[in-house]
Amino acid sequence: MEVRDPIHAGIPLDDAEAIAVHDPWFQRLRAVRAVGFSHLPFPGANHSRFAHSLGVMHIAGKAFDKAYRDWSFSSPDARTRFRAAVRLAAMCHDLGHGPYSHCSEFAMPSVDVLELGSLLHGSSATGRQATHEDYTLAILHHTSLGRVIDANFPCTARHVAALIEDEVVVEDGFFMDGGLDHRRLLGQIISSELDADRLDYLVRDAYFSGARYGTVDVPWILSNLATHVAHGQVWLALDSAALWAFEDFLVSRHHMFLQVYFHHRSVIYEEMLRRWVSDTGWTVPEALDDYLWLDDVALDGLLRASADPWARRMVEHREYRRVVERHGEEDAAEVTQALGVLRRAGIDVIASTSTGQLSRYALTPHAETRAVYLRQRLPGQAALRVRPLHAASRVFERYADAHTIRRLYVAPERRDEAFEALGIRRG
Repeated sequence: MEVRDPIHAGIPLDDAEAIAVHDPWFQRLRAVRAVGFSHLPFPGANHSRFAHSLGVMHIAGKAFDKAYRDWSFSSPDARTRFRAAVRLAAMCHDLGHGPYSHCSEFAMPSVDVLELGSLLHGSSATGRQATHEDYTLAILHHTSLGRVIDANFPCTARHVAALIEDEVVVEDGFFMDGGLDHRRLLGQIISSELDADRLDYLVRDAYFSGARYGTVDVPWILSNLATHVAHGQVWLALDSAALWAFEDFLVSRHHMFLQVYFHHRSVIYEEMLRRWVSDTGWTVPEALDDYLWLDDVALDGLLRASADPWARRMVEHREYRRVVERHGEEDAAEVTQALGVLRRAGIDVIASTSTGQLSRYALTPHAETRAVYLRQRLPGQAALRVRPLHAASRVFERYADAHTIRRLYVAPERRDEAFEALGIRRG
């Protein structure tokens, strides 16, 4: 089976993968937009998590093939089971996303209700709010899709879950081969500084939004993937020939967040959704049988049927409008002052703060455990120089500080009044 895709042209699926793709839990992602409310400022950005997940699976397979091209496994079966697991993990990594992807995650219940205790380390499975990753694990652990994987693949749903979440317990030696643990590298293909998820969504979101920040040289990055062995584990590595392409990829992703994902219209719709949830008490369903039918279409239906004023504003596109926007910490006091002025004038205000950072992994206490390595062959030396990417590239230092965008929004019918109170003259 081959799926036609505007980014990757053809995405081949084997017979077992086709069965998994047709499971209702994966089909659900057809009705979950990949970029939340970004389709409002960028009308072309209506693509789905379904298409994105297939793209991530495709890139994950290529990343596996490139990284292991010179590797000798103990048997063909070892390569087969590792490759199947990493492609499935890539396909399934977004299963748990709620309506409008990340935008509804704040309304999820306690993780306790998902009954993940037999899958995760004890402290990870209780006492906190659930995330979409937790719902992904629950879907793999408790539903028909997990049973499909167990019955049709040379890996189990637990092995797939283990590549999506580090805290999943696996005790059967599945990821061992030749005395080495391969779980680290396979997991890095799914989630790391250089994962298949980012390599697909950056290019895909740029294509559909019309932005040009995602013109990344993905084939060159993939062709320079390699392996590095340390401490009994196999790690993902990148040859130094692709260092500049990697840096361009990181900066492009950073700019996509600031210009597309944090667009002021996308942000205000998420804030109005929060107010609707606060007014109505709506929550993401705890029962997976109900969650199966929760997608963008279902939430749109709830909003259309609701008499709540925030729902009416969203459905009728009468969103609050931006009156103040400042970037950086140095202007934080100015935004706080403006907020006070508007409130004293009796004007309802929605305040938002969006923070973008170049990296979730580098320059943090977890940098060494998440590290992708750079391999460099120095002139006149036979041995490779190997070091973590975050230590080899200066781009992490140059963009070390988070970029914060603070905004104030008011109802459109009171916007002129707000500008007057703030002493802002509009030309």
